[in-house]
Amino acid sequence: MSATSPSSDSLPVIDVAALLDPHTTVSALGEVANAIDTACRSVGFFAIVGHGVPIELQSRLEAASHEFFDRPDDMKHQIAMEHAGAAWRGWFPVGGELTSGVPDRKEGVYFGSEHPPGHPRVLASVALHGQNQFPADNDNLRMAVLEWLDALHPVADAVMRGIALGLGLPGDWFDRHLTADPTILFRIFHYPPDETGTDTDAWGVGEHTDYGLLTLLAQDQLGGLQVRALEGEWIDVEPAPGVIVCNLGDMLERLTGGRYRSTPHRVRNTSGQGRLSFPYFFDPSWDATVPTLPLDASPLAASRRWDGADVTAWQGTYGDYLTAKVARVFPDLFPSVRPQR
Repeated sequence: MSATSPSSDSLPVIDVAALLDPHTTVSALGEVANAIDTACRSVGFFAIVGHGVPIELQSRLEAASHEFFDRPDDMKHQIAMEHAGAAWRGWFPVGGELTSGVPDRKEGVYFGSEHPPGHPRVLASVALHGQNQFPADNDNLRMAVLEWLDALHPVADAVMRGIALGLGLPGDWFDRHLTADPTILFRIFHYPPDETGTDTDAWGVGEHTDYGLLTLLAQDQLGGLQVRALEGEWIDVEPAPGVIVCNLGDMLERLTGGRYRSTPHRVRNTSGQGRLSFPYFFDPSWDATVPTLPLDASPLAASRRWDGADVTAWQGTYGDYLTAKVARVFPDLFPSVRPQR
């Protein structure tokens, strides 16, 4: 079986091994694609197994991340985002990131595809392009992050093949039209515990949707992620070893005219310990424009988004869209960018 059906309080679990096997059968591909299509039409979140990412690699990533976040802020500040400017790489402190204008109760480090100084977009001072920052005395973090970026890319490509097939498109549609040179961003978030246990409004990150195409999320054993179901209730996403959680971003909602939903989600850390999560964002190429395809109508297409936004309304490249979005989250890094409404 490629998937297990979700109950009212769980996500579908899909084995994507067939999408990564060049010798897989057409029927096996169809089974996985149908399972992904069902998940995308309903909750917009699903969990994957059979992805081939070693559990040992995540363990090393978690250990190196804990070592970094256990440091005092003045040491973490050595790789602060302000040192990278609009390249959007580095550490930010608790409260340094905004969701819907409200400071999150988390700190984090931002990474992305490595762009050497001679890269044309770096030379042109294009936002969100540059080199990653790593602590000079923690080579374990650098090695784990770069290995993780390499390991997740083929998984993202495979899941996008499954999504394309589920939409009735050729399996390589995204690679040919939107992700030949994908925008790849990776973050490590640390959610400190609520020492008092009384601040019920202190969300690690409040209700939101992701900007791009696909997010691949690894989380530690502590949990805290919640997904908003179609009926409005919140589903707790329980962590499990070796499971990666996938969710769709606003660009897939735009591309499919609402047939696939970009699902609101949020995080609260009630574990009493420091929680880690590792979201990997696989998004359209910087210069790509995202159309709305003439797909079959869906009840979701006529439903109002949680935030009242219209993801089909804007015009331009994904790079322009993302830069304007980020300018609202980190306004000090992008003072010349006019935020989108």
